[in-house]
Amino acid sequence: MNWVAIVLVVLGVWLAIKVAGVLVKLLLWAAAIAALWWFIHPYLGLPLLPV
Repeated sequence: MNWVAIVLVVLGVWLAIKVAGVLVKLLLWAAAIAALWWFIHPYLGLPLLPV
């Protein structure tokens, strides 16, 4: 392997870790919004699943 391949592999691993971090943050935000909806929907008189 030459140095270009090594740099590309390191860059690919770094980008994969960054993308995984963004996906985890999005999943945590979705879980927080779902939990908030689950807590407040009865007080607002709204259904659990808006359809």
